Amino acid sequence: MSDNRTPKGNLILRTTTMPADTNPNGDIFGGWIMSQMDLAGGMLAKEIAKGRIATVAVEGMTFHQPVKVGDAVCVYGECERIGNSSMRIVLEVWIKPLLRSNDYARSCVTEGVFTYVAIDDMGKPRPVPKTES
Repeated sequence: MSDNRTPKGNLILRTTTMPADTNPNGDIFGGWIMSQMDLAGGMLAKEIAKGRIATVAVEGMTFHQPVKVGDAVCVYGECERIGNSSMRIVLEVWIKPLLRSNDYARSCVTEGVFTYVAIDDMGKPRPVPKTES
């Protein structure tokens, strides 16, 4: 199954799924996919915030199709909005089947919006540094 669209944002994280990441049906556990998204979104948020961040919300998670063992999982993302201390990051998970069939087309399997907050050393919200235009 291929997706006619292209990934939104930049590639942040790429990894391979492993048998230990499966659910009882033998597909990759949705929680594992979500954790990869949070890792990727956290990396982008940390770059933007220039320091510590915390995940504060996940919304609009959509799982389009199962992910199989051996698939290459690529997380793409972009910052949609920067507030005083928060960052709203749109993330997409695209897979490339590597070990099954002759279909090597990439497809979007999961997407969601993650909100992160810049925090100080005490874990309190702090302003996101302004970027130069």
